[in-house]
Amino acid sequence: MRDTGLCQAIDAAGGVAQLARKIGIAQPSVSNWTQVPAQRVVAVEAATGVARQQLRPDLYREPAVEDGAVDSVDLARAREYALLATLLSGSPSQTLLGEIAAVTGDATPLGRAHAALGEAASRATAAQVEREYFDLFVGLGRGELLPYASYYLTGFLNERPLSRLRADLAMLGIERDANIFEPEDHAATLCEIMAGLAAARFKSSVDEQHAFFSKHIAPWMGRLFADMENAASAKFYRSVGALGRLFLEIETEAFTLAN
Repeated sequence: MRDTGLCQAIDAAGGVAQLARKIGIAQPSVSNWTQVPAQRVVAVEAATGVARQQLRPDLYREPAVEDGAVDSVDLARAREYALLATLLSGSPSQTLLGEIAAVTGDATPLGRAHAALGEAASRATAAQVEREYFDLFVGLGRGELLPYASYYLTGFLNERPLSRLRADLAMLGIERDANIFEPEDHAATLCEIMAGLAAARFKSSVDEQHAFFSKHIAPWMGRLFADMENAASAKFYRSVGALGRLFLEIETEAFTLAN
């Protein structure tokens, strides 16, 4: 029997076949699910707009701020990383675009970036953004951008930055799911890991978070977001690039001040 989260995702997508198409897998695979597999949560969230906390509440409980486990700043950081992870892992659904369109910002640079993202979402349709995502990150042969640390740091995929990342993930006790075939140095995966570190879903000290950020994100991901802002195929994703670039600049400054 399908659990509540999976049923919500199927309804939001318009059926099993539509959900399978949106996340790029065969329909029989989705038909056999009783719950959304852990390795598919981010993709299903991006495709349907159903929050990961609803899809898999056993994996994505909201951290409790009031009990002191996670402070409000780290919770906000986790949400920012999670949003970037969702948008980098797949094109958003119309429901998710509607939620992003409702985002408002304040007068700070980050607030203005949020407002610009909301404005871009209000003008976009899911079909348009799906095509844009394909052109940017998938393409016929390859997309305009390759969002992998190895590529940005060496010019090739699956190089030494990936092996170093895998060693550090093992030290943090973060294991790769055997059913995920995307290399771990994809920008979406790295943002998802940082969200988990910030929200204390993965145990780590501030120094460990800083070391992970400095080694695996700071050397290249800002360039990816800057390239996204200037990519020929980017419309909605130009605002994603601007938000990501600015957020990483803030993270870099905050980690520097913390030491």
